[in-house]
Amino acid sequence: MESKKIDPKFNKYQNPKIGLIALASDYMIEKDFIKIIKDKKIDFFVNRIECFNPLTSENLIKMSEKVTEVTTDILPGEKIDCVAYGCTSGTIAAGYDSIEKKIKKAKPETTVTTPSTASIKALKKLNINKVAIFTPYSKKLNDEVLDFFRKEKFEITANSYFNIESDIDIGKVDSNHLFEALLKMDLNGADALFISCTALPALSIIEMLEKKLNKTVLSSNQTLIWDTLNSINNKEPVKGFGKIFEVI
Repeated sequence: MESKKIDPKFNKYQNPKIGLIALASDYMIEKDFIKIIKDKKIDFFVNRIECFNPLTSENLIKMSEKVTEVTTDILPGEKIDCVAYGCTSGTIAAGYDSIEKKIKKAKPETTVTTPSTASIKALKKLNINKVAIFTPYSKKLNDEVLDFFRKEKFEITANSYFNIESDIDIGKVDSNHLFEALLKMDLNGADALFISCTALPALSIIEMLEKKLNKTVLSSNQTLIWDTLNSINNKEPVKGFGKIFEVI
């Protein structure tokens, strides 16, 4: 038998590459990304980062210490066009600059987005200043999220929270119950509702909420995906996941 060497031919064009750093205990974030990008010419890669419970600023900062290592293992040696760090409260606790620095240590050419910074971009894009905020977190972490938005010069008109301390329990929240809880919030003074946390099952109910409330509704995953698509200059329309995708 004779073995014959054949020269390979490689594709000249490559799709834009998105890298997602997901919390090890997050039920929702990958599914939400796939719902929106599944029909787009985008390559999507995920690595998970160890999450420490209960959810506190200290544990969220501890989690961020492994960001460079986790980023390195997303297609090692390859360029990633955008890396999304999938933790809202974690970015607030550690600080965006710290997260960006750790990611760029592994992928120097990448664009970095996070749910907290993406939500700020979305609110500013829509010229919204008055916002109601819902979180699933403990009171202390909830209040730290509110402080973050206040420092960004937004007026918080209403706030409700679940007081859940475990990220894995957040992913088990019933979406119908979440929907009803959000409908009961006093949104009279708000121009928008922001639903914090990538683990909450919020994406699928955003369009229904916007119709019921007659308000703009934003969520962590929704704004993160919106900003990720902007970062790779993907302007293809997205239907069914909220008004923010109308201004992509």
